Amino acid sequence: MKLLFICNQNQNRSRTAEEIFRGEYETKSAGLYNEKPVTKEQLEWADIVVVMEDSQRKEISRRFPEAYMKKKIISLEIPDIYVYNDENLIRIIKQKMDLDVKPVF
Repeated sequence: MKLLFICNQNQNRSRTAEEIFRGEYETKSAGLYNEKPVTKEQLEWADIVVVMEDSQRKEISRRFPEAYMKKKIISLEIPDIYVYNDENLIRIIKQKMDLDVKPVF
């Protein structure tokens, strides 16, 4: 299973999630508003795209409408208030991924 985690800058939330699940799944992470934003190729690579906020899902649909229609995209609804590898962020990501993603597999 290939998971692509996306947040605004790919500095904290999506990078943390990528590392948590590396080894269990094939993982990558990307940002929407950084100097190397997510690409169509990255979206096409993923089986499931996991965004941290629903606004990011909407931005993906705006930028990549064709790829968006073909992908399962899950929003974890985790606000941008955590630093990279924050203990609380790790706990929340694991909890939400267990509830939102695992039953899909």
